[in-house]
Amino acid sequence: MAFLCQRDSYAREFTTTVVSCSPAELQTEGSNGKKEVLSGFQVVLEDTLLFPEGGGQELECRVSPLITFTSFPEPDDRGTINDISVLRVTRRGAQADHFTQTPLTPGSQVLVRVDWERRFDHMQQHSGQHLITAVADHLFEMKTTSWELGRFRSVIELDSPSVTAEQVAAIEQNVNEKIRDRLPVNVRELSLDDPEVEQVRARGLPDDHAGPIRVITIQGVDSNMCCGTHVSNLSDLQVIKILGTEKGKKNKTNLIFLAGNRVLKWMERSHGTEKALTTLLKCGAEDHVEAVKKLQNSTKLLQKNNLNLLRDLAVHIAHSLRDSSDWGGVVALHRKEGDSEFMNIIANEIGSEETILFLTVGDEKGAGLFLLAGPAEAVETLGPRVAEVLEGKGAGKKGRFQGKATKMSRRAEAQALLQDYVSTQSAEE
Repeated sequence: MAFLCQRDSYAREFTTTVVSCSPAELQTEGSNGKKEVLSGFQVVLEDTLLFPEGGGQELECRVSPLITFTSFPEPDDRGTINDISVLRVTRRGAQADHFTQTPLTPGSQVLVRVDWERRFDHMQQHSGQHLITAVADHLFEMKTTSWELGRFRSVIELDSPSVTAEQVAAIEQNVNEKIRDRLPVNVRELSLDDPEVEQVRARGLPDDHAGPIRVITIQGVDSNMCCGTHVSNLSDLQVIKILGTEKGKKNKTNLIFLAGNRVLKWMERSHGTEKALTTLLKCGAEDHVEAVKKLQNSTKLLQKNNLNLLRDLAVHIAHSLRDSSDWGGVVALHRKEGDSEFMNIIANEIGSEETILFLTVGDEKGAGLFLLAGPAEAVETLGPRVAEVLEGKGAGKKGRFQGKATKMSRRAEAQALLQDYVSTQSAEE
C-alpha cells in the first residue's frame, strides 16, 4: 500500500496512530560542516504524510541493453508530529521511519503536518523532470540516464555527447507549451503481473519494493513508474527554465533546470543583482557587460603599473639595505604591501651569502608571507624554526626558505631567534 503522501501529495496534515517508538541515532552535518550524531527516536506510524527518502527509483537499473539509468531518490519531507520536529524520514520496506528527538507513545493519536513549501518544491522539480525527459526523448531521441533533485537546481543527464542551444530552446518551448495546455497528471497503481506494466517507461524498482507498482502519467506525453510526489496538473509547474548545459560523464550532457517557484526565486535574485550593479556601475542593465569590461581593462592596467612600481621599489629597497650602516648579521624588513615576488626581488638584488635576510609582507598582526635568505646551512636550520614561531609553514632550498604565516605579530620573536643564532655562531668562531 502506498503512503498517504503518495496517494494524495497535496494533503498538508492528517491524524494517525503511533505504531512504535525506539531509541535511535541520526548522523547529520552541522552548520560548521562537521559530522554530528544526534540521539533520538525512530517513530513508526500507521500511515504517513511525510515522504520518506529511499522511496524513489532504484539507484541504478537497466533501461535497455545499452543504457543504465541512475537516479538519486527524491529528498525526504520535513514536518512535525504533534508539533515535534521530524528531522529525517526514511523508507524501510513497507514502512517509514521518522526521526525525532522527543519520544511518542505507541498507540497514541497524533497530528502530522508537512513542510508544504519544501514538499511543493519537490513536486514541481520531480514532475518537471518527467516532462523534460519525455520531451527530450520525443523531439531528439535523447534518453535520460540520470537525474538529481538538487537543493538549488536540478540536473538531468542525457545520453548524448552534446546538446545544441537550438535543441535546448526547443525543449524549453515545448515543455512550457504543455504546461500552458494544463495537461493532467494521473497516479495509478498496477499489479506486477498487469500487462499494462510492459507499456510503461520503467527505470527499475527498489530491491525491497512490495505491493503494486505506482505509475505516473502525463496525459498524452509520458507514463512512467515512480514512487515520488507529483503535481496533479502541469499548470502547477507554473514555468520551467533550462539554465543551460554542461559536460557530463562518459560522453553525456547535463541539462540544468528550474521549475515553478525556483524560477521566481531565481528571477528575484537576478533582479536584485541587476539593481545593485545598476547602482554601482551607474548605468542601465543593458550597459552592464560593457561597463564591467571597461573596469576589467582599467584594473589590468593599474595592476600592471602597480607591479612595475613594486618591482622598482624592491630594487631600491635592496640597494638601500645593502648600503646601510646596519648591514650585516641579521637584516629584517616588513612591508604591509607586497607579495612573494617582491621579497624574492629584494633577495636576488642583495645576493648576500653572509647576511641572514628576514623579509615579511602582510598584516602586521595577522597573516602574511615570509622569506628567509642567507647561508644555505643557516637557512636550512632556521627556516622551519621561524615558520614554527610565526605559526605557519613553508619550504626551501639553496639558501632560501619561504612560506605562509598566521601570526605576523610574532616577528620580533623570530628575529630574536635569528640574532641568537648569529651571536652563537660568532662566539664559536
